[in-house]
Order: sequence, then structure tokens, then C-alpha cells
Amino acid sequence: MTFIEELQWRGMVHDMTPGLDEFLAKNKIKAYIGFDPTAPSLTIGNYVQIMSLTHLQKAGHIPVVLMGGATGRIGDPSFKDEERSLKTSEEIEKNLNHQKKQFHQLLNFESGDNRAIMVNNYDFYKDMNALDFLRDAGKTLTVNYMMAKESVKKRIDTGLSFTEFSYQILQGYDFQLLYEKFGIKLQMGGSDQWGNITTGTEFIRRNLGEKAYALTSPLLTKADGSKFGKSTEGNIWLDPELTSPYKFYQFWINTDDRDIEKYLKIFSLKSIEELQGIFENETDPRNLKKILAEELTIRIHGEENFKSVLKVSELLFNNKVDRAFVLDLSPAELHAISQEIPMIQISLSEIEKTGFVSQLVGDDNMFKSNGDARRAIKGNALAVNKEKVKNIDFVLDKSDILHEKYVLLENGKKNKYIAEVQ
Repeated sequence: MTFIEELQWRGMVHDMTPGLDEFLAKNKIKAYIGFDPTAPSLTIGNYVQIMSLTHLQKAGHIPVVLMGGATGRIGDPSFKDEERSLKTSEEIEKNLNHQKKQFHQLLNFESGDNRAIMVNNYDFYKDMNALDFLRDAGKTLTVNYMMAKESVKKRIDTGLSFTEFSYQILQGYDFQLLYEKFGIKLQMGGSDQWGNITTGTEFIRRNLGEKAYALTSPLLTKADGSKFGKSTEGNIWLDPELTSPYKFYQFWINTDDRDIEKYLKIFSLKSIEELQGIFENETDPRNLKKILAEELTIRIHGEENFKSVLKVSELLFNNKVDRAFVLDLSPAELHAISQEIPMIQISLSEIEKTGFVSQLVGDDNMFKSNGDARRAIKGNALAVNKEKVKNIDFVLDKSDILHEKYVLLENGKKNKYIAEVQ
């Protein structure tokens, strides 16, 4: 199966220039996708395009990541409702350096004759003055050609600055320079980039008299119509500090049943034959979600973090876990738990004065009053690290403080808290 046939089966082809499939069948090529570092991390939305590069590399071709050190300073207006806020140079550089590291974890830049290449388009423009750019690039396209692009037409009524209007010239000129410097003949991207990408093929046709190609993938949306890659809290980041491995895992577990087959095709590195077997034999969407959640969590965050995610899930959703399970939790696992359930602060010095249970009473605490606490203890509801508290005078032992910092608390089966001991 060819690269294009594989992408088509996976639902990852929206549009392509004529003759691309024949060209790829006869040539080992370099192809690129551009990523503007306007965010502090790559997101799961970016990962759709990274999967296109991954499949390209698996097919024997050479993937090229174009970091938008220059275009990130401008902002792409494509299908945006309003003008972007410009990032500072410092923000762009910080984001770019972090995303470089992420790309090196996701693609093979180290070995093989088709190892990935990374280029920064800031290197194209940092020594170029405005007059040179206008003469070399600005003369290529007419304003009428640029105005005809759907992404531009949608912004005319609401307002479009010259800065963002010029973005398609920059992206088009990028393609020409990549063609000249590296022999790159294919640009890929999301379907919202079709206008910008074909601007690049036009640059190459007019200025170099050569043929270049474009390939786009559909923009993903959820079955309910909302934007893919977003949760109720916001973006799903590939950085564990911005989206914890647990939340990342839960994003896939909570996927709409109607979306899971589509997501498996796009994000799984399992072969088509293997996926076809899974779809034929597995009828429960919950199991399909677990398959994808496990594969992606391990790929993005590693085996150890995946094991921690399972332990966090076990603690939060299985009321049968015991004290031994709790005492075995690592600091990282306890930290992950602290991100998912209410946290309260308790003071050892105050415990010595007023007792442990009193530390759990307050307007924003486990109990509203001492009476509530007594009733919970009488009802056998209050537990410390899965061990029931038998009386109001319970004394917290040093062995109860997990890794000298945390105590897990429960008020009944459903109300879980974690206390940070100070």
C-alpha cells in the first residue's frame, strides 16, 4: 500500500494536487509541514499533522519540520475570526526551543537515510531587508490572486491587517526557498492551509518554472461539532506540565463513542490489517478507547507515566483498593492525584494544638462543622489512607504522611480529598 493509499484509508486526505500519487510512487521525496511556535507546547491538534509526517517517514520518504520562527511573529489569519495578538520575540524563541525538543521525541531525526530534518524559516528572513523581500517575493502574486483565497475573503468584512494579509506570501516564499535549498517538492498541512500551500506551488511555478505538490488532511471535529483537541479545561497539550498524563489519558477514555474508530485510524501506529482485525472483533467502544488511550499515553508520556496513570485511575474509581495500595504510591503519582481531587492544607503545629480532625473542619474543607465530622466518624465514613477513623481524637502518625507530604482522605465512597501537610 502506498503512502497516499494508507492516508486515504485512515481518513487523512482532504485534497491534493493532480499527479501527486504517481509522483510519490516513482520518487523518494522530502515533504514538509510548517509549525508556528505561537503556543508554549505542541497540542494534540498539532499531532494530527505530526502523524502525517510519521506515516511519510514510515513509507521511506524524508519528513521536514519547518519551525515558523519568522511566520510565528506574523500570525496566520486562515479561518480566524479576528486578528491575532502578536507574540514577543522572547516568547517565540522560548516556545520554539521547547517544541524542537518535543519534535525530537516524536520523529526520528537520528538514524537512517530518511531521518527527519528540521529547518527554521527565521533563517530565511533574518538578514533580508524589506526592499529585497518586496522585489523577490512581493512581485510574484497579484492582490487579486491573494484576495481570492477563501481564508482571506472570510476576514475582509471583519478586518485584516497588512501584516496578516502578507502571511500567505511568506508561506509561499518559504516553499520556494525550501525547494531551492533542500529539493522539497511537497508541502502538507490541514485543509485550512490549502490556500497558503497552493500559493507556494504557484511561487515555484512562476519563479522557478518547476512543479511542486500540495496535500491536505481534514480538520478534525468531535461528533458533537466542537473543536478537536479541546476539553472543558482547554487545549490538550503534549507537555505533561500543561496537561498531565492522567488528563491526557482521560481525554481519550472520554472520547465520544462515535469518534473512536476515526481517532484510532488517525493516531494509531498499528497496521491497517491489525486495526481491521480490532474493528471486526471489538464491538465495545470502551475497549477501543482503552486501546488508543494506552498506545498514545505510552508514546507521548512513556511507559512509567502510563503505569502511574493506571494507578491514579484505580485509586479514584475503584473503592476496593486498600491501604497497602495507597502506601505504595510514588510522589509523582500522589502529585497527579492532587491535580484531580480537592486539596486541603493541614499544619502539623496546629494538629498538636487542636487535634487532627479539627484541621478538616471549615467552610472550604471536608466538613462544615465539628458536628459534621463527628457524624462522619460515627457513620464509619472518614478514612485516612484507606484506614477508617474510629474516634474524634484520632492521632495522625508520621507513617500516615506519604513521602513526608501527603495524606489521602475520604468521607464516604465518593468524596475524596488529598491533604498537603505543612
